[in-house]
Amino acid sequence: MRLLRNLKLVLGAVLVAGLTACGGGGGGGGGAAADSGTLRLALTDAPACGFDAVNVTVQKIRLHQSSTASETDGGWAEVVLNPARRVDLLSLQNGVLAELGQTPLPAGKYTQLRLVLADNTAATPMANSVLPSGGTEAPLKTPSGQQSGVKTNIDIDIAANQMADFVLDFNACKSVVVAGNSGQYLLKPAVTVIPRYVSGVAGFVEAGLVTGSTSVSLQQGGLVVKAAMPDSNGKFLLQPVAPGSYTLVLAAPGRTTAIITNVAVVADTVTSVNASGTPLNPPASASGTVNGTAPVDTLVRVLQPLTAGPTVEVAGRFVDGATGNYSYPLVVNAPLVAPYMAAPGSLVFVADTAAAGKYALNASLNGVVKTMALATLTAGATITTPFMFP
Repeated sequence: MRLLRNLKLVLGAVLVAGLTACGGGGGGGGGAAADSGTLRLALTDAPACGFDAVNVTVQKIRLHQSSTASETDGGWAEVVLNPARRVDLLSLQNGVLAELGQTPLPAGKYTQLRLVLADNTAATPMANSVLPSGGTEAPLKTPSGQQSGVKTNIDIDIAANQMADFVLDFNACKSVVVAGNSGQYLLKPAVTVIPRYVSGVAGFVEAGLVTGSTSVSLQQGGLVVKAAMPDSNGKFLLQPVAPGSYTLVLAAPGRTTAIITNVAVVADTVTSVNASGTPLNPPASASGTVNGTAPVDTLVRVLQPLTAGPTVEVAGRFVDGATGNYSYPLVVNAPLVAPYMAAPGSLVFVADTAAAGKYALNASLNGVVKTMALATLTAGATITTPFMFP
């Protein structure tokens, strides 16, 4: 199973043929005015949960200076792809981008963005689709309101005669939902927007550990900021990432979780956590299972608190779109923790024995969040935890 990767739209300044701009009150295609800035677009992604391909067809991007503007209000700026572009998100990882183009926009602060995908029609039934690992391609059903686009609040300043350079991060692993045994797959977008940075983190995982569900992520406060699946040689690149301090988490099926704390990311630099000669290779671990039910549309994340360190996320996605079921196999070994060291090959991992088998569940629905600590998970055991919301 592949971890389904984060779709990203990058905003900045490179022209690609076929991109045009239009919009009511939002920037025409006849060249930049004196009070205009520039918008660049590209796509990238991170890992994918149980799919060999995830295809989306991008039709246009709409921006507005009001976060409450409706789709019919005036003042929208539109970046239109003509023709619409179909992209396999899983082909974009470890720093790979698919540039989409640029357009001039009136200077100002933009607070709402809508990503509009093309519809699946009789003529193009697989405009948006998924290919489950070991299965056959199936349509990816988009929300009923797709005509208005996937909405997200943003904070983008476009200055006159300058370019705005941002990334729209569409977390596909937490956005594609299986609908029971119906064979249907639903899109429930989880989107954030960040500037496009040169800075990031690179390293190596033992190539034999790389499977479709191996994930390396950078986290802050128990939230995944950027994730990637290592390539076939075990190399990974987590980029773009804002300068700061992060926790790196390696989660591979049947392997002890490996964690590097206080990974320093500085501006315009890619931080290396290790070299190819010293790949991350945590030992095998027995597993147990955490499962349960929750209302449809609930996002359930699995967290592991470290004894003398941060809480990290080791798994997470929406519950089944038809049944509300969720299930996670989780390793029971004590996580291995090492502080980041600038010299490659100098990481020293120590088992956090008090954290062995210790997990908590975080469930969120419509802005309501519930967190529940679990009993210690042991090999072969199953812990069942239902969530109920008012």
